[in-house]
Amino acid sequence: MLAILSALIPTFALIVLGFILRQRKFLPDAFWPGAEKLTYYVTFPALLFSNTARADLGSLPLAGIATAMLGTVFICTVLILIAKPVLKVGNPAFSSLFQGAIRPNTYIGLAVAAALLGEAGLTVTALCVALVVPTVNVLSVLACAHWGDNDRTPGAVSLLRDVLRNPLLMACVLGIGINMTGFGLPPVLGPFLEVLGRAALPIGLLAVGAGLDLSAARRAGGSVGFSTLGKLVISPAIAAGLCLLLGLPQVELAAVVLYAGLPCSASAFVLARLMGGDAQMMASIITVHTLVAIVSIPILAVLLHVV
Repeated sequence: MLAILSALIPTFALIVLGFILRQRKFLPDAFWPGAEKLTYYVTFPALLFSNTARADLGSLPLAGIATAMLGTVFICTVLILIAKPVLKVGNPAFSSLFQGAIRPNTYIGLAVAAALLGEAGLTVTALCVALVVPTVNVLSVLACAHWGDNDRTPGAVSLLRDVLRNPLLMACVLGIGINMTGFGLPPVLGPFLEVLGRAALPIGLLAVGAGLDLSAARRAGGSVGFSTLGKLVISPAIAAGLCLLLGLPQVELAAVVLYAGLPCSASAFVLARLMGGDAQMMASIITVHTLVAIVSIPILAVLLHVV
């Protein structure tokens, strides 16, 4: 337990530091959108690309990882749809609960994998990103288009274009493509991307903390509590069951389960605001998920015996 906490405390300390810096106005508010943009478009793609390009993908049970990860997403999707009549919320609020059930915070996921599972876990998590990001993006847009308070129904072409433009997805796809050629990264480009990728986790985690909204968390009700239980407890339990059924090795199992137990991504708030979801509830979900994850992720790590 002590070893797990020692590995995870720096990750969550960066989130707390980001929150403090934002609250204390140590940096101007204009800094944070730029930091998020830098992370999303530059540093995290560099990390994902360089990791997948040099990873030993041939030794991984790719089919098992894909089945467990996508199976978890689809089972959670079915469960939240079944729960809709019980939740008794309006359609815009339900679209936000839907996002909260399936969208993971990739920044936290990569940081946790690097801290607990090393290079091997980071590679599996990068594969999870490549699988889950396009899937949950499409499902979330469809949910917001159907239940959100808006007149926008995205066409198949525009939806596909938005997914393909996702820099995290493209970094993974390109990295896997380079990996499959067998040539690896060139001498100069490889070290450059590696150094650039080192900035991804600290900047990304600071931005996560800066985006927390404690006032929104205080307004959270039973629906947000239900969402938190589903995303941080039920989702990783489903993933664990699928991994055991598929016989995945320990590192792969741990990476998939930890990824399934991540808090909701902050990008869900942007989509809720743009497509008529309940943005206030979405802010509550993101903040409560993230705060509870400070406790739930170490518990998951202990149960998984990752250290």
